[in-house]
Formats: sequence, structure tokens, C-alpha cells
Amino acid sequence: MHVAPTLLLFVSGQLTHLSPIDVVILLLYFALVVFIGFYVKDSASTSEEFFLAGREMTAWIAGLSFVSANLGSLELMGWAGSAYQYGILATHWYWIGAIPAMLFLGIVMMPFYYISKTHSVPGYLQLRFGEGARAVSAVSFGFMTVLMSGVNMYSMALVMKVVLGWNISFSIWIGAVTVGLYVMLGGLRSAIINEVLQFVLIWAGAALIPIVGLIEAGGWTNLKRQIVANVGNPGYTHMWSNLGSFAGNPMGVHWTGIVFGLGFVVSFGYWTTDFLVVQRVLSANNLRAAKMAPIIGAAFKMAVPFIVIVPGLLALAVLRNPDGTLMHLVPESVAVATGQHSYNEVLPLMLIRYCGPGLLGLGITALVAGFMSGMAGNVSAFATVWTYDIYGAYMNKKAADSHYVFMGRASTVVGMLVSIGTAYLVANAASIMDYVQALFSFFIAPLFGTVILGMLWKRATKEGGFWGLLCGTASSIGMWAWVQKDPGALRYIALSPDAKPMAENLYRALWCWVICVVVTVAVSLVTRPKTDAELNGLVYGATVLPSDGATTVWQKPIFWAVVVGVVFFVLNLMFW
Repeated sequence: MHVAPTLLLFVSGQLTHLSPIDVVILLLYFALVVFIGFYVKDSASTSEEFFLAGREMTAWIAGLSFVSANLGSLELMGWAGSAYQYGILATHWYWIGAIPAMLFLGIVMMPFYYISKTHSVPGYLQLRFGEGARAVSAVSFGFMTVLMSGVNMYSMALVMKVVLGWNISFSIWIGAVTVGLYVMLGGLRSAIINEVLQFVLIWAGAALIPIVGLIEAGGWTNLKRQIVANVGNPGYTHMWSNLGSFAGNPMGVHWTGIVFGLGFVVSFGYWTTDFLVVQRVLSANNLRAAKMAPIIGAAFKMAVPFIVIVPGLLALAVLRNPDGTLMHLVPESVAVATGQHSYNEVLPLMLIRYCGPGLLGLGITALVAGFMSGMAGNVSAFATVWTYDIYGAYMNKKAADSHYVFMGRASTVVGMLVSIGTAYLVANAASIMDYVQALFSFFIAPLFGTVILGMLWKRATKEGGFWGLLCGTASSIGMWAWVQKDPGALRYIALSPDAKPMAENLYRALWCWVICVVVTVAVSLVTRPKTDAELNGLVYGATVLPSDGATTVWQKPIFWAVVVGVVFFVLNLMFW
């Protein structure tokens, strides 16, 4: 896509001013989330209550929180920008990159997570593979959560800068203090209540953009026609039909990368082993609720592209400079250096285009809610893993329960402070999603290899799990460093000189997963496995799973998983 050397729209100042009603809406939201933290503080006095909300959440609450925890800047700012950058291909990260994995988590993996009564994914690895695998996963997950929390902080500050002219650092600190306060006070229960509230606000505030935008563009068919005319590439409007070659689509990716790299490794790795989202499901009040929560989340997940991907596509057709010429956005690093608007600013730019007083305040509040949801999810997950899997496992194994609650609150503050530092790293990435997908390939992809072998293969041993996870993580970071040093290496990792950075992320995730699995299998075959008795409750084939209590077909999670799966298949055919 051609990028204009300069932008004419409000380069020297803020885009708009909030009216008094907009300010009131925003302030009320900040006051409400802090109030929730104080309100539930007394119900977060034990470690079970603070870290897992007492395991009292219904399937619907856990399911909405499950999908809302992922509905931060990764979704709102990142994928709106990626839709502008890559077209409708970005929808893959919502559909094939989420739905099958969410259904797999609910039907196959949740029984083991739930009945083992673990507090975290590293905790499950400790039960299955021992302390070595737990340490590697806990440390890598801790790094990832604070880096991801920084993404949300930076994105929220970016909205405040673009829309209101606020200082980036001031906005980062305001968001950090608010989130840190309510998570520190109320733990996971506070985070879950706020995430459900944030889910409603996000839809209420963001749905106006695609509705009004599609009316302006003259409907979906006319929008596709305008996009092709403006960017000169029909690949921006097709999800599957142009993935037969690396050069045939804007992302420079082949269908094998989408199906195996994204649809299998990255997707299953994130949705089934990233404790940020799994923690929400572990808060369910029974096994059936724990299995239904990801399925409910998957149903809502399929609708999210309407409020995220469509605005990015609309920007390719309707977003214009004051002189009427089509606006061209640039990578984040270019925007920082030149003062131009970046891909990541698509959503706030579209928001101020369509929203007047009152509605603008609701829209800005929706974006802020999304960013805070992402921050809270990462910080609460970091506090849990730090307290149970690093501090409690290696530094202070015999402390009182009240001490671990104190440590959880203290690590919430520390995690938020570290996240503030990482927020400034995002400015050096081409886009938020390039940054995020690189992190996933480092930490999530190899972790999935270890967890899935641990659950499905009795022969996997403690030594195999440790060395597989370590080698998979190290190989991913090594491949990334290789391309940073020699950009020509991209053709080897992503299988084509026409591949682009996002394709590299997908193939790097696939290769490091393969390395993890091969090493785990090889080492396991020459070391001694545990007995079936030792694996009871941890592995298929050595565990008798308890009934989830469903008696009719309408109550069975597998029935609703099939319904969601059919809808998912039809949607992919519709946008082929």
C-alpha cells in the first residue's frame, strides 16, 4: 500500500475536545471501577478468594470474563490497525485463531485443569512434569504478562494523545494506578466483575462505528469495491481465496501458516495455556460451568470482528484528510519519528469521525474499558503466578495463607510498575500486533507443546517436559534474533522471500512448537515415566473423569460446542 509522506489531519494538535457530558461519563467509569475494588475487598481475604474468586462464578460470568480479558488493546487497537494494514485477513485471529481452540479448551482440557484444583497453568506443569517445567513456564509467563500489560497501557495513552492531546506518560500512570488499585483490593473477583462491565461498555461504545460507517460506505458490497479501488489489491477483501501463495495477499502468508501456525499452535497455545484467560475459567463454580465458559466465550468471540475489524476496513475507504484526500496511515515507529498517524490510531480516528457529545464520551470510555480489562487480566495473572509458582514454590514454601494474600497484593503493585516501563517498548514496534504475536511465539507456542503432550501422552516424562519447553522457548527467541540480525533469514523461517513479519511470527511459532514436541518425545523415550497411579487426575488414559452433571442434550457442553462450530464454519464460507 502506498504511504503518503505527510498527513494533513491535525498533525500539530489534538483531534477533538470532550464536552462536559463526555468528561462526566469518563469520570463516572473510573469512579465505578475503583468502587468495585473497595466493595469486594472483604470477599478477597483468603488466597482462594483473591486468586480464583472463591471458585464461585457461573458459566456466563466466567465466559464473559474469559472473552473480555482478551478484549483489551490486543483486540480493539491492535486488530483495527491490522485490518487497515492487512485487510479482512485480520479476521482469522478471531475465527480460526480462536474458536477451535476455545472449544477444545472447554471440552478436552478444562476437566484436567479443574479437577486438579491447580491455581495456575505452571501449577499444572508442576504436578505433571515437576519443578523444572514449572520454573521455566512461570518465569517466561511472568515476562510475557508484564510486557502485554505494557501494550494495553501504551494503547490507552495513545488514544488519550490522539483524541484529547493528553501527555502519553500522564495517561499511562492514570490507567496504571486505577487498575492496580482495584486488582490489589479485590483480586480476581474485582477483575472479573469489572471485565463483565467492560464487555458491555465496549459493545455499547464501539458498535456505532461499523453501523454508521457501513451506511456511509453504502453497504458491505460497496465497501469492498471502494477498498479495492483505493488500495489496488483485491486481497484486502478475501479471507481464504488468496492464501494459495505468499505474494497473493497483503500479509505475505500462505494458508499453511494460517492453518498450522495460527489455527493450531498460536491459537491453541494462547487459549488453552495462557493463564491470563484460563484463570477466569478456573473461577467457575462447578465442572459443567468450567466447560461451558469457553464455549459461551467462543460464541461472543465470533461477533467481535464487527466492532474491531470492520472499522479498520472502513478506514481504507472513508477516512480522509481535511482537504478531502484519502488518509494514509503509517507504522508506529514512523509515526513516532514524524508525527504522522499510525495504523494503531485507526479506531480513535474513526470514533471521532462519527461520535458527537455524549456518544464520544461513551466511545472513549469503551476504549479505556478495553485497555483496563487487558491490564487487569495480565496483572492479576502475574500476581497469581508470581505468588504461587515463583515466590511460594522457591522462596517461602510454608507461609500462612494471609501472607500469600499480602504477597499477591504487593506483586500486583510491582507488576504494574514494571508494566509501565514496558509500555514504552511498544513505540518501537511496527504495530501493536507485530509486537504481541512475537511475544506469543516466544512463550505461548512452546508451552502448548508441553501441556498438550502432558495431558494426552502418558509416556511423557519429567525430563522430557523440562527440556522440551526450554528448547522450544530458546529456539523461538533464537529465530527472532536471527531475523533481526539478518532480515534475509526471513525466507528460511517463513518459507518464502515474499513473506512479511506477521507470517514470520506464525511460522516461528510453528517451528518452535515442533522443536518442543520433538525434544520432549525424544527425551521421554530414554527416561523413566511415572506410573498410572501418579498420573491420575492429570492425563487422559490414567484418569476417570467425573460427570459434569449434564442430563439432557441441552445441558451438555459438547452439544453447544457443535453448534458454535457449525456457525464458525458457515461464517468462513461466507467471507471466503
